[in-house]
Amino acid sequence: MTTHQASTNSTHNIHAITTTTTTTSTSSSDDVETKTIQLPQSGKKAIIVSLNRPSKQNCFNTNVVHSLSSIFHTIAQTTANDNDSNKNNDIACVIFTGKGKTFCAGADLTNPPNPIVQSSDLPSCLAMNPVHQMSLISIPIIGALHGHVITGGFELALACDVLVGDTTTKFRDTHVKFGLAPCWGLSQRLQRRIGSGRAKLVSFTAKPLDARLAYEWGLLDELVVVGSGKDKHGEQEEEEGMASLKRAIEIADMIGLQDLTMVKRYKKALEEGGKMDLEKGLHRERELGLAHYVTIMNDGSTFENAKEYMENDQRPRLQSKL
Repeated sequence: MTTHQASTNSTHNIHAITTTTTTTSTSSSDDVETKTIQLPQSGKKAIIVSLNRPSKQNCFNTNVVHSLSSIFHTIAQTTANDNDSNKNNDIACVIFTGKGKTFCAGADLTNPPNPIVQSSDLPSCLAMNPVHQMSLISIPIIGALHGHVITGGFELALACDVLVGDTTTKFRDTHVKFGLAPCWGLSQRLQRRIGSGRAKLVSFTAKPLDARLAYEWGLLDELVVVGSGKDKHGEQEEEEGMASLKRAIEIADMIGLQDLTMVKRYKKALEEGGKMDLEKGLHRERELGLAHYVTIMNDGSTFENAKEYMENDQRPRLQSKL
């Protein structure tokens, strides 16, 4: 886990994201926006999915849930194959965020999604379950969080592979406060991130969990420290929620510099192995590794590429912080 400082004179930013990313396409409904950008260093792409109801703190209603499900289903379908013939094999990852001051403050109670549908394993119901559709995506999903991340919004965040938040981020699980049952995975995923005891503390008390403690507990993978929001002239330093989004784009670009086929296969190994005990997980890793090497050994390029990289005296070298 890493803490980053976000400011106009920060030395921690890897790339000047605001001036170098390129938007290649944008589509949106009224409440959810999708945008594909080109990443500046790798030249690969990232898909940014944004909840777009800032006046309602990005609370989701039935239409938003259906839109998210459809969007994530489409992404899962178009990025499923990891061979060179797939025209979308240059998409490094998905970034999931929210417009305005808040990532997502939960359900819009004026028109909430049907909890019976969202709790069902029937195929027709799973098609309308955004968290299930997220689980089908083979490329990494980075959550760029800020402001409130509450109950259903908390569950949407936990469905991401990597969570980046700024210091305004505040988590809260209010299921027990209002007599609601989780159905998007909060009771399972939270304890896997922070441990059973801490998960019970968060969920049984319904108390907010601030960004710094969430980072210390391992709920946030990276914490971006934001300042007052004003520059030296008193002007707004950056748009609300942009600090975590910028950092998410930087991470996406670092992923884009890697072998994206192997990124997909590594994600599969991590996810499948994480559902098993260690012995079965190690066995499954060997199965996936064998399948991978059987596929690539015929071209003879993988180890030659690695050898060339190691022998290159001009390659960038990272300074250890240990």
